[in-house]
Amino acid sequence: MSELRFPDPPLADAVVLLRPWAELDVPAALIARSDASVDRFQWPHDARYTEADARQFFIEQEQARLRGEELHFAFVTPASPSEVLGGGSLYAVDPRHGRAAVGYWLAPQARGHGIATHAVRLLARHAFEKLEIARLELTCAPDNLASQRVAERCGFTREGVLRSHIPYKGGRRDTVIYSLLAGELAAP
Repeated sequence: MSELRFPDPPLADAVVLLRPWAELDVPAALIARSDASVDRFQWPHDARYTEADARQFFIEQEQARLRGEELHFAFVTPASPSEVLGGGSLYAVDPRHGRAAVGYWLAPQARGHGIATHAVRLLARHAFEKLEIARLELTCAPDNLASQRVAERCGFTREGVLRSHIPYKGGRRDTVIYSLLAGELAAP
């Protein structure tokens, strides 16, 4: 599989710009990951997220991009591209089977402004149009209602619950699975 390239020009609309993560983003990622909600839904370990974790994540995401498996983005406002509002990714990219998954999180100050919905639409459009994906999946915790609302606003269909799906904080967690097929992306 060949490496994935970041879109040029970057994915953006009037609300959000998606750009590659940079070394200077480590403090913002660390602060956001220390938020109780982000920690609850995004960080699968019992131990706290550290600066070393953030730096290792940046290394791993670049390796995954070079393998053609993942593209990770910082969400920023178009007017202030250094202010990180959250992050998201296209991951589990499988061109052979025409599938990928999308994930996202927001810092507390960015919630409730439509940023995740706009970002997911941009990621989905990119997956369908540029990566030629036929099916995009989105998973989240059953109690992550905000994430489920984002999925539904973007046109995803809830398919069900994957029981005891992933290891999570010393146990296992169920996961709600949604899918979006090419042509189903809901308009803004």
